[in-house]
Amino acid sequence: MRTTPRKAVATSALMAGAAMIAVALPTSATAGTQADAPQAQVRAGALQVRLSPSERATLLADAQATVATTARTLGLGGQEQLLVKSVLKDADGTVHTRYERTFAGLPVLGGDLVVHAAANGAVKGVSKATKATVKVASTTAVKSADSAKTFALDRAKAKGTTAPKAGTVRKVVWAASGKPVLAWESVIGGVQHDGTPSELHVITDATTGAKLFEYQGIETGTGTGQYNGQVTLGTTLSGSAYEMTDGTRGGHKTYDLNGGTSGTGTLFTDADDVWGNGLPSNRQTAGVDAAFGAQATWDYYKDVHARNGIKNDGVGAYSRVHYGNAYVNAFWSDSCFCMTYGDGSANAKPLTSLDVAAHEMTHGVTSNTAGLIYSGESGGLNEATSDIMAAAVEFHVNSGTDPGDYLVGEKIDINGNGTPLRYMDKPSKDGASKDAWYSGIGSIDVHYSSGPANHWFYLASEGSGAKVVNGVSYNSPTSDGLPVTAIGRDAAAKIWYRALSTYMTSSTNYAAARTATLQAAADLYGLGSDTYNNTANAWAAINVGSRIVQGVTVTDPGLQTTLVNKSASLQIQATSTNPGALTYTATGLPAGLSLNASTGLISGTPTTLGTSTVTVTVTDSTNASSTATFTWNVVSVIKTFENTTDVAIPDGGAAAFSDVNVTGIAGKAPRALKVDVDIKHTWRGDLVIDLVAPDGTLYRLKDSNINDSADDVLATYTVNASKKTANGTWKLKVQDVFRGDSGFINSWKLTF
Repeated sequence: MRTTPRKAVATSALMAGAAMIAVALPTSATAGTQADAPQAQVRAGALQVRLSPSERATLLADAQATVATTARTLGLGGQEQLLVKSVLKDADGTVHTRYERTFAGLPVLGGDLVVHAAANGAVKGVSKATKATVKVASTTAVKSADSAKTFALDRAKAKGTTAPKAGTVRKVVWAASGKPVLAWESVIGGVQHDGTPSELHVITDATTGAKLFEYQGIETGTGTGQYNGQVTLGTTLSGSAYEMTDGTRGGHKTYDLNGGTSGTGTLFTDADDVWGNGLPSNRQTAGVDAAFGAQATWDYYKDVHARNGIKNDGVGAYSRVHYGNAYVNAFWSDSCFCMTYGDGSANAKPLTSLDVAAHEMTHGVTSNTAGLIYSGESGGLNEATSDIMAAAVEFHVNSGTDPGDYLVGEKIDINGNGTPLRYMDKPSKDGASKDAWYSGIGSIDVHYSSGPANHWFYLASEGSGAKVVNGVSYNSPTSDGLPVTAIGRDAAAKIWYRALSTYMTSSTNYAAARTATLQAAADLYGLGSDTYNNTANAWAAINVGSRIVQGVTVTDPGLQTTLVNKSASLQIQATSTNPGALTYTATGLPAGLSLNASTGLISGTPTTLGTSTVTVTVTDSTNASSTATFTWNVVSVIKTFENTTDVAIPDGGAAAFSDVNVTGIAGKAPRALKVDVDIKHTWRGDLVIDLVAPDGTLYRLKDSNINDSADDVLATYTVNASKKTANGTWKLKVQDVFRGDSGFINSWKLTF
């Protein structure tokens, strides 16, 4: 039985059909190489150790024997159970155990979690795919399995699937999209429009029959090879002939499908152990490239990340070449635990290049670690992970015929004009991928939403700007227009792998990926290290999170409003990455106020009405400095703006808005803008509340919480709106995200 979204995401292909966009490779850039990047020192205690089969089996058995205790420690409900999926161990003894979850015996899709325990067994932390309490009112379905299957078949037909065929239908708890619900998971087979096998997963509400989620399980995605040239292969002598079976890498086998689309075909054999001739007309040639790609990927994960095979269990997968007729794709499949390669247009360009092989096998690694669901932002991160590790494998091999680069599929020439499928330094050069994150990126094809993460890897590895690496010209921009300092390719790959294997879960999105990589960077290189800071800055350069500034940082206090002839004080907040005391100076302070040069405290009694522009400068022991400029209003009365008109909140529908028009406030809004909210609503946990600035910026005031069954929201929130102009129309946005309860906005106000 399949028990998690990861298991359901069965196969992975290299590209979407629309990926074949013609673009020109850049031709001019200044010289520079990855050798210019700093080589950070890894903290040895955080490195994963290579476990022997017996050591791994012992850790798995110990974890399984204590699942009940672990569940109680985590506060899981009585109907929940944990199933051990995998285990990793660091050099300092820390153990990371990944679990799947069931509720009342039903698989919980999106309920996976990782427990991080110290060497003494104490829990250090937990990474969860969902923070919601896993619980459904009943496990009895109102809608039948047959109705779910019929609906799923209709969805497959609507997507153009040829010969759709219903596979498994199972009852599950769906927890990957918010409040857990009882659901049916239907898997529909068939063939996609380009000849790729189809494995469409459709999740439907077992009570209403409504579609909850949908994703395609096919993640597209000595011998002489066509791309790798003459290489040494791991083969096995069987009787008087050699087999393309690698006995030193888990028994990996390479088969010839002979144009078929199912089964394994024929295992490659040869009398003299000399395989292929570099030409596609020789059937062994594609087998050489596929087998070499498999062994190179195995060796990379083992040598660099101490991972013993795709499942980390020492067992090899297998490869199938010559799939179909002129099939222009390649894919990984969980169900067969294998890679499959087409022969490309006119059967002349097999998709067996090194980066394609590493890409497909990395889908297997992702499936057996974080299990990133192949849809939305997690699907883009899944695709990017395969591109990232494929690049790392290429550089690790350091082949003269296929040197490392930040291009995806450049050897297979899918577009027929010498251009790669994807560009990591500027993903948008392919005509469809995105360079940076934006709020709607989860709605596009995962091969294109992978762009920002690919861009992060390039920026982290090489830094921004123009350079040449291994003869290829790159020129990488940043979304905020600021430069990025490289941490080095090896560090970037180590950080991404640790984040994937240790902290990411099936539902990880871009924001959570940033958090996971920063935790990994802290583990490997130290919190606050240059590597840690520049890891964060590479994320900021693709519009995910903020930068970590080296030197002095002064926090902008935002608009200050105080009463005339009343005592006032403001503590300036500043830090420096350099040691030593800070010195504070200020200009433009209102009459009656002064600044303590040693502590940064502004205090006194303002004596004159008016508006002042204040600039505070903070200098550290190295003479590095930074400033903050803000407005200080001295008034006779504090201003409040309020809306008391009732606004109905649709039950489980669109958001409701209530406006407040702010006038007569000079400059920016306060750093501590006070928002008072009075909402009448049963089961207030259904509500998500945001403050919307005049320019459309959203400030989250309250998240939904399915466990908060109390009525009404009567609360005061504080928002740092210091970068926004005070005057204009501010809005309170309230949305009921679950059905069954109703209410209205009674009143709300802003205090400046």
